[in-house]
Amino acid sequence: MIDVDLFRALTVCWLLVAIAAFVALRFRTAAYGRYVGASQAPRIPARVGWMAMESVSLLLFAGFFLASDRVRQPAPLLLFGLWTLHYVQRSYLYPLRARMHQRQMPISVVGLAIGFNVVNASLNGYWLFHLGPPLGPEWLRDPRLVIGALLFVSGMYINVSSDAQLRALRTAGDSGYRVPPAVGLFRWVSCPNYLGEIVEWCGWALATWSLAGLSFAVWTVCNLAPRALAHHRWYRQQFADYPARRRALIPFVL
Repeated sequence: MIDVDLFRALTVCWLLVAIAAFVALRFRTAAYGRYVGASQAPRIPARVGWMAMESVSLLLFAGFFLASDRVRQPAPLLLFGLWTLHYVQRSYLYPLRARMHQRQMPISVVGLAIGFNVVNASLNGYWLFHLGPPLGPEWLRDPRLVIGALLFVSGMYINVSSDAQLRALRTAGDSGYRVPPAVGLFRWVSCPNYLGEIVEWCGWALATWSLAGLSFAVWTVCNLAPRALAHHRWYRQQFADYPARRRALIPFVL
């Protein structure tokens, strides 16, 4: 069994890896989606890859929860429910709805994502359900949990609704890209779906009030902020009429 000090040291190391990933992604865009290019690296259908890499988080976190003695405690059950809500959407509903039937994903990207999800789900699941302090019934009234859960649900709504707006831009069999209309948060940013996911996991960090939760929020920012900037730059390069006042990720700021 890992003690608290070792766990915290490992989590700090994980945070440092996130910062290194952020620096790397500022110079090199991850090779999936529109950035796969003409590489001859081995690939699999994007839908299969997406479901494989995201479902790891759902299943592993559930394993930590079900193996704990906290399964009937209200606060851990709520946190498990939030995580499950996100990853059922992310692992199954999103790839089944997305128009990715003709797309391929590099196996290397799937492997890296699985590795990340194994570490991330393990850190969060082990801390919340085994190593961290018990979250008694009084935690349900704690402002950190209440505000954090509200942020989580709000961020997920932004993420899912923005993905739906992007999906609506394409007809059946269409795999091209178009300028998102000025609807919802697309009025102000190119990637409200990423903004929503960042809000989600910042809410998670607050709700769990843990270093593990914070590490997930930091990783989300370090992964999605460079990708949002890359998307924004790509839109401007591809579409001469792209809205000049639209920012990449944060309205009026970034």
